[in-house]
Amino acid sequence: MFFIKDSERIHFEYGIMVVKGSSGGIEMDLKEISKQAEEVIEELLDIANLKPGSLFVLGGSTSEILGKKVGTAGSLDVAKAVVDPILEALHKRGLYLAVQGCEHINRALLVEEEAQEKYGLEVVNVIPHEHAGGSIQTYAYQQFKNPVMVENLKGLGHAGLDIGLVLIGMHLRPVVVPVRLSRNKIGEATIVAARTRPKMVGGERARYKKL
Repeated sequence: MFFIKDSERIHFEYGIMVVKGSSGGIEMDLKEISKQAEEVIEELLDIANLKPGSLFVLGGSTSEILGKKVGTAGSLDVAKAVVDPILEALHKRGLYLAVQGCEHINRALLVEEEAQEKYGLEVVNVIPHEHAGGSIQTYAYQQFKNPVMVENLKGLGHAGLDIGLVLIGMHLRPVVVPVRLSRNKIGEATIVAARTRPKMVGGERARYKKL
């Protein structure tokens, strides 16, 4: 259960995030957020059926998860609750995670150096933090083995998850296919999931694989 009001201060009571403000507060169970993120990523990956070595794009706003306007209530604790289960699910399948930053760093992405080299991505010099990059990218940067920032993915992402309508479509390869999941929110943030497929070419005589 989430109770959304204006927020000013964040603290924890018995493992529950409490955001206090002049007109009330939010109570948000981080374990529940983590559970929701795990359910979403597992379902999406089952549907997308990605090959090992594929690029998975994550964009998100912890402010939106908390029911606030993007960029106004960032939280590394919420970022941890979301990123940890997503990273674990991707690692199990041998997939690369690319985490989109906010507009203040031109939506540059965080990837592992191995992924940057494999896909020939252009490295840029910036270190994400909560106010330029965002909480999700900042936390992920701390977890990566050899983190590097790249300008873009050259439209090579194979699938992605948008938490809070932050827009990640520019990083996905054509053709993007929306994925309808059992859950449409993480916390208070609306989510959009997508996979991609090869273009279908040819005319009336062409035959196609089922994708």
